[in-house]
Amino acid sequence: MFNIVSEETYGDDQIIFKEGSSGDWVYVVLSGSVEVSKTIGGKKYVMGLIRPDEVFGELAFFGRVKRTATARAIGKTNVGILDRTSLDVEFNGLSADFRGILVALAKKFENSMNRTKEYTVRNEVRTAKSLSLTFRDRQSFITSYSKNISSGGLFIKTEKPFPNGEQFLLNLQLPDIPEPLKINCEVVWVRAQGDDERKPLGMGVKFCEMSKNDNQMLQGYLKEILPA
Repeated sequence: MFNIVSEETYGDDQIIFKEGSSGDWVYVVLSGSVEVSKTIGGKKYVMGLIRPDEVFGELAFFGRVKRTATARAIGKTNVGILDRTSLDVEFNGLSADFRGILVALAKKFENSMNRTKEYTVRNEVRTAKSLSLTFRDRQSFITSYSKNISSGGLFIKTEKPFPNGEQFLLNLQLPDIPEPLKINCEVVWVRAQGDDERKPLGMGVKFCEMSKNDNQMLQGYLKEILPA
């Protein structure tokens, strides 16, 4: 039924690929099963279970997007990797219109997952507040500002957001505080080109680690500005 070029065996609880990683191999489960999950706000949400003869990983192939979920073996699991050359031939043999539809569907699904992440991750009360901040990408320091903030994270307005799962050091400047807070953050959702055009581009980040003193200053600031 499938043109399989190689097989891989995974032990129980072993990761096949991680959410946010690169790669567009398409897999079929030969034996065992594969759990598909997303991490939102530090909590894992199981999206489904892939059983023998079922395919997974196809979204990255059709949409040329990063992995939108984590695939993990449940019990000893054997998977086959489908022949990429054959898939490319089949895909390129479709009409341009139909290929465009498949790519658009993959992109829409990715955007929907990002928006779901955006809404689900907001467990804390947030307030709209513009705060100056800086962080470093691979080339230079970037100066931007937040659109909203809570005790657990904030939204950074930027035209070049980092990918989901990327960690970085954020320098956050609070009013009347001479030195910026230094906070280790992780990207939990992204709003990029092609998403909701009514909202600014950027990334939602969660606060992972900061000093006790910086945390006290942040909590004190939030206590002043958040509604009672």
